[in-house]
Amino acid sequence: MARPRTDIAPRILHAARARFLAEGVEGASLRDIAKDAKTSIGMIFYYFPSKDDLFQAVIEEAYAGLVRDLEVTLGQGGTARARLERASSRIGNASAEELDVVRLIVHEALLGSPRFDRTFTRFQGGHIALIAAVLGDGVRDGEVDASLPLPLLLVSTLGMLALPQVVRRVAGSRPIFAALPDAESLAGLLSGLLFTGIASKAPPTERQEKASKKVNRARKARGSKV
Repeated sequence: MARPRTDIAPRILHAARARFLAEGVEGASLRDIAKDAKTSIGMIFYYFPSKDDLFQAVIEEAYAGLVRDLEVTLGQGGTARARLERASSRIGNASAEELDVVRLIVHEALLGSPRFDRTFTRFQGGHIALIAAVLGDGVRDGEVDASLPLPLLLVSTLGMLALPQVVRRVAGSRPIFAALPDAESLAGLLSGLLFTGIASKAPPTERQEKASKKVNRARKARGSKV
């Protein structure tokens, strides 16, 4: 006989997210989380064997949906730049729950918590792997400079296309940041800035090489006369 469906686990996750945000993971009491979820500590341990498991489940509840959306967004046709631009727009339209999870992750990363190591391992199989695949396509198709190491490409892409979108959402109407455009327009601007730096550099033409050699010879000649 199938077990009846219950909303206990979702209630625990939502209560835990609120407590983690307000008090930090270490400071949050499982007793208080159980009280907020209108259940018992025993039920928390039934679904989540440890507080670390509970934290990871809170992250996964929002992150899994983001990864699914990115799989669709990045899997659609188009150039690497167009695909990454769409991903940036999706991040710019993150839900309130997804932004809460970003806050939790940043907090754990700054603390150097072992919990972040487990979270990062999840990211390596999630959005990091998806973006790395698109960058690989960009290198293959001649869009992205093949001489740049992949870690640098990843850090540049995440820093340029994701971080400003999150700042835009978190900063809201605060001075300076209020002038930022909507998520879609900002994604276009950011992809332009990104590909200014990582775009594949076309080899110089024969005419350009001759002109460059001519300039260099003139510089040497002037230098020898000094």
